[in-house]
Amino acid sequence: MDRRSEIRDFLTSRRARITPEQAGLTPSPLAGARRVPGLRREEVAQLAGVSVPYYTRLERGDARGATDAVLDAIAGALQLDDAERAHLFDLVRAANATTARARTQSHPARRTLRPELWTMLEAMTGVPAYIRNGRLDLLAGNALARALFAPVFDSPARPVNSARFTFLDPAAPEFYPDWDAVADQNVATLRAEVGRNPHDKALSDLIGELSTRGDTFDRRWARHEVRRHRAGAKRITHPLVGDMTFNYETMQLTADEGLYLIVCGVAPGSRDADALNLLASWNSTPTTASPSSI
Repeated sequence: MDRRSEIRDFLTSRRARITPEQAGLTPSPLAGARRVPGLRREEVAQLAGVSVPYYTRLERGDARGATDAVLDAIAGALQLDDAERAHLFDLVRAANATTARARTQSHPARRTLRPELWTMLEAMTGVPAYIRNGRLDLLAGNALARALFAPVFDSPARPVNSARFTFLDPAAPEFYPDWDAVADQNVATLRAEVGRNPHDKALSDLIGELSTRGDTFDRRWARHEVRRHRAGAKRITHPLVGDMTFNYETMQLTADEGLYLIVCGVAPGSRDADALNLLASWNSTPTTASPSSI
């Protein structure tokens, strides 16, 4: 992936979505007709307190010498949220990485999940819990998670991956009643991961696969949206128990960089709780997903 074009496209897309009025600017009547509704480069430079040539060079992907203070100012001018700000910093950091460092990162050491993580998942018998990495590979799940997300875990493509299931498996639209929202979340998560790990070949291969097998992913990818989906509610239509709504919490495993534990829960005494209990009774033997490398 071209780091310069990533910076260019991200900044251009953020600039295009903010009008002068939203930025607190009063357009000059002598400025002429606007070709696009968003901010002009000179307006972003004015808001950020940098020169127009400097911002133009940065937006073209030349991030040499970009300090944290300058990036903070540009993030403020473009009204970036926390996830977008972090993404901008990640893109600039990657663009300024040395060639030697890039070669080192392009072939990261492969590792497997620690046994302690498998034991932890197996012990969590009352709630669905699974572990994923930044590119949305589902690396392990307890028995209840595998029952709840059976269509995802049973999808024939390997490794098991949420985005691959969402975009390529014909069962996904039926499993996810809010398919569009789930698809947007997956793309936004992968976008953020590209900024953090630009030399992850498996990630590049996944994005290439999703891009070449239909334009649904491509259209979303071109928006350059990045989000942190760390908690929320999700609806599914389970093939065995029907419609369910559950909440999820995502926790980063600080001892295992790049890995996340997702725990799902339902309201006590609800129909969703009854459905989850039914799934638990059908899957009472604790098992975890087959080990996979990351």
